[in-house]
Amino acid sequence: MKIIVIGGGAAGLMAAYAASTGSNEVILLEKNEKLGKKIYITGKGRCNLANSCDTQTFLKNVVSNPRFLYGAVSRLDPDATVALFNDLGLETKIERGNRVFPISDHASDVTKTLEKAIKKAGVSIMLNSEVSAIKTSDDRFGSVVLSNGKEIEADACIIATGGLSYPSTGSTGDGYGFALKMGHTVIPCVPSLVGLKTKESFVSEMEGLSLKNVRLDAYLSGKKKYSEQGEMLFTHNGVSGPLILTASALFARDLAGGAELKLIIDLKPSLTSEMLEERLLREFASASNKDIKNVLRSLIPSSMIEPFLRLCSLNGEKKVNSVTAPERKKIVSVLKGFELNVSGAGGFNEAVVTKGGIKVNEIDPKTMESKLVKNIFFAGEIIDVDAFTGGFNLQIAWSTGYAAGTALSAEF
Repeated sequence: MKIIVIGGGAAGLMAAYAASTGSNEVILLEKNEKLGKKIYITGKGRCNLANSCDTQTFLKNVVSNPRFLYGAVSRLDPDATVALFNDLGLETKIERGNRVFPISDHASDVTKTLEKAIKKAGVSIMLNSEVSAIKTSDDRFGSVVLSNGKEIEADACIIATGGLSYPSTGSTGDGYGFALKMGHTVIPCVPSLVGLKTKESFVSEMEGLSLKNVRLDAYLSGKKKYSEQGEMLFTHNGVSGPLILTASALFARDLAGGAELKLIIDLKPSLTSEMLEERLLREFASASNKDIKNVLRSLIPSSMIEPFLRLCSLNGEKKVNSVTAPERKKIVSVLKGFELNVSGAGGFNEAVVTKGGIKVNEIDPKTMESKLVKNIFFAGEIIDVDAFTGGFNLQIAWSTGYAAGTALSAEF
């Protein structure tokens, strides 16, 4: 069987490898000058390639359509994925949060491992080969047409062209166009796992400030919808970091629809308001003649002091011994509830993944084959599935790519 795989990213590489395990002729088409361009930038260049967890934990970390992925991840679960990479010669290690990385800390080694494997299996790799059209006949795949006019006929095609995130890596939504022309439904795409912009401009004064062990409560249209403790950071126009990326995954579509999202940061989650006020009283008693801005340094980072004081409606040069009881309570209130109002999310150029894509009920969950066009398969981010950070999105790519590839292998 002759198989074409469109896209040399994570899902495409895995699909090509899995499809080549039989006696198939596999051709991998990549429009970039090299394979795995997006893999190179994942995990800050280290590539968090998986999460060492069981299937149920993985599915709990999938935000959109987790049930659809059950068949694919049952075929290649996280542990099997790591074992596969190890067997192919990639040494791995497990870090905090069960995140799996190459032991070298080089994302390029992940791509090189798969590239070596598919070459050894006889896969033909065609770089700088952009697909401009997919031809079908009688609801069956026929051929692909390249941008240079060349047409390649084959028995089957796996479309693994990615989503819209980080378009500089080649993820420009090509596959959505192909799918639409074949009659598929594409759920509108929005950026996910992305920083959030705030209405408050003072965040720029704290740009680069990282907060650890804070609690974030998110209120969507006035109702608390998310509460988690962890890390976040301030950017030039808003907030980012693990807590915020998770919130963006949960509320990306709501924000795109114009919903109101309010973030409340508890800067001292381990202390109750009463305990915090007692601490303030002790701090104030030992520094009664100092300016309030100087005393606050023992409670919050220095770059946060000026914005914090404005939220408290306090002059930073006010002496501690003249701070009133209501003013002290206001300080406690802001420490326990530093409020930010979200004006929107960052764009696809900074989003880790795309939320949206080909409607899952138009795809066979076991094989990733289109239910509308015979011998057309989908894999990876092009499908309407996305997850939280921690290696889960790459797992989606590996599992769906493997499912599509093995469905076409002679051994399946």
